[in-house]
Amino acid sequence: MFTLLVVIAVLLLIGISLGVYYRRRGNHTNLIFMFLTLSLAAWSFTNYLAITIPQNSHTIYAIRTVLLFALIQNTLFYFFARTFPSTPFSGLPFKNRLLLAYSLFVAVLLETPLVFYSITLKHGKANPNPKPFIAFFILHALITIIAGFTQLIIKYRHSRGVAKRQLLFILISSVILWLIVPITNFAITLSAQTTTFIKISPFYTLAFGLFITYAIVSQKLFDIRAAVARSVAYVLLLAAVIGIYGLFIFGLVDSITSDAHTRQILSLLLGLVLAFKFHSFRLFFDRTTNRIFYRDSYDAQETLDRLGSIMVAEIDLHKILEGTRQTLSDAFKCGFIEFILIEEGEPVLKVSSDKKLEANFKAISHHLREQRKDILEVETAGAHNLLRQEFAAADVAVSLRLKTQQQIVGFVLFGEKRSGDVYNSQDLKLLSIIANELSVAVQNALRFEEIQQFNVTLQQKVDEATKQLRRANQKLKELDQTKDEFISMASHQLRTPLTSIKGYLSMILEGDVGAVKKDQRKMIKQAFDSAEQMVFLIADLLNVSRLQSGKFVIENKPTDLVKLISSEVDRLTETANNHGVKLTCSVPEKLPPLNLDENKLRQVIMNFIDNAIYYTPSGGSIGVKLEATEHQISYTVTDTGLGVPASEQHHLFAKFYRAGNARKMRPDGTGLGLFMAKKVIVAQGGAVIFKSTEGKGSTFGFSFPLKQVEIKS
Repeated sequence: MFTLLVVIAVLLLIGISLGVYYRRRGNHTNLIFMFLTLSLAAWSFTNYLAITIPQNSHTIYAIRTVLLFALIQNTLFYFFARTFPSTPFSGLPFKNRLLLAYSLFVAVLLETPLVFYSITLKHGKANPNPKPFIAFFILHALITIIAGFTQLIIKYRHSRGVAKRQLLFILISSVILWLIVPITNFAITLSAQTTTFIKISPFYTLAFGLFITYAIVSQKLFDIRAAVARSVAYVLLLAAVIGIYGLFIFGLVDSITSDAHTRQILSLLLGLVLAFKFHSFRLFFDRTTNRIFYRDSYDAQETLDRLGSIMVAEIDLHKILEGTRQTLSDAFKCGFIEFILIEEGEPVLKVSSDKKLEANFKAISHHLREQRKDILEVETAGAHNLLRQEFAAADVAVSLRLKTQQQIVGFVLFGEKRSGDVYNSQDLKLLSIIANELSVAVQNALRFEEIQQFNVTLQQKVDEATKQLRRANQKLKELDQTKDEFISMASHQLRTPLTSIKGYLSMILEGDVGAVKKDQRKMIKQAFDSAEQMVFLIADLLNVSRLQSGKFVIENKPTDLVKLISSEVDRLTETANNHGVKLTCSVPEKLPPLNLDENKLRQVIMNFIDNAIYYTPSGGSIGVKLEATEHQISYTVTDTGLGVPASEQHHLFAKFYRAGNARKMRPDGTGLGLFMAKKVIVAQGGAVIFKSTEGKGSTFGFSFPLKQVEIKS
């Protein structure tokens, strides 16, 4: 019975150690616990050998080995208590490095006669004889055990939920080993010089293993439920198969027949039936153990599919956050899931209903930014860590950092599970898978919101600018109307006196009031020409005023275009000669009368020729031409003058506009001639002809469709 207990305890400890290690190979706590349980298994085995092998003078070496494993497990117990549940084993303070050095010193000391120098055999039992240097071992045991329990008690007081219950089981199992065993196996052995109580050591190690196993199963300690569940399922499966087979063979078959051949056939048939039903039995036990171990389980792939569809289908930030919140809440069954997003460098809590979190989210965000982990569990922080305190105040259990290659997008905070369970490896693995995709989806949604907000802001600015432009345009219209009214009034007021001045000057030139000397005639002629220019200017201004007020009326009547052009050319020939410009005219011999506004068209014809004369340097030429085809009538005036710069040609027919080179050559122009000419031509259904090359000359004119201006009988 004693040997069986030792074997069970050793195998249980080895199984636990390997399961814990392979569940999280890179975790320091799991690694230390593996060595701790292996050292316990080795201690149990060497303890068993020390009391079962024949007692002789060599037994002292077995006792020294037992103490060496006790030293190792005490040291590992302290470091396990220091790192549990997942504190990194890095940056050891000086006192811990000193403890390791002291442990090495005592380990070497134990293997010398300075601790146990001999044993005394009484009635076939070995009683060790200690030396004063045993005090180093005792001091080491006190330091490591007391320090280890202190660490566990502090962590127990600062823990919550499942983590607190896990620490409770670890404390109970530790009390069994590191308080009772030193008393029975060491203190009583030395004081009473007896090894009687050493025999019950396997009970302690077995109890430790059972407590840890129960904590693994019920409290998810080290998160190796999957291995335990599968192990239990297969143990139950094998037990059921063996039980059914044994019951049938040794119970039912023996009562039916005693014939060996018949029994073999029945055994073979039963074996075949069990082989065919083995898969059904396995599924049954898998489902049974899953209901026991995974009552709160979920389908991780289904959860990932739901999240993926949300992130792909949605661009609205609110829908992404709410969909993710609902999906993960269904999986984890946690108290809350909240999102802290970083917008313009500042943390913003999105749609929170948790008052504790609202009060602490800025402090939590500040501490989270200083962390390097994407997934942070509350239990991984030290007892006095500021972030842990903030997590505890807001009931946060886990945080997930949302980070792209460029920046931190935000954080997702998960509350405690409603069942009280901790977040297991499946939960954390799921979070690590979705972190990148969720980060990109949230960042895209934030940028989409920025674009939308920019569009709204831009639209508001455009609307405001449009309103300002409309107000300015309305003001300009009012000013333009005032200007037109002033021009119209001034033109009418100037027209009458100018007519009188022009009439009297004409009478003087014609000699109606007496003979005029040559010098006087020249001066009076200049005054007459100036008055005539003023009359033309006033006429243009009045026409512009009529255009603006809608009173500009085309009065078509039969017009002899050949006669009209010839008379204007004859009238302006003298002016052309005075400027040293050759003026020629080409018109058809006969052209039927056309339905046109003769007076207004006369002004256009005169304007084109007059401009050509004034903008053509001396020695240049001007050609006036009237052509008639089957389809249209065209009038052109071509000169060899200044020409119009290409960059200014599109402005040329605008009101009051004059090209730069024209303003230099003739400063007294108004810029109304071409404007009025275009209005007159277009109003009668014609089109303006214009082409020009700077420095080479220009062509101005108009054309009318013949069918539009011909007089129908």
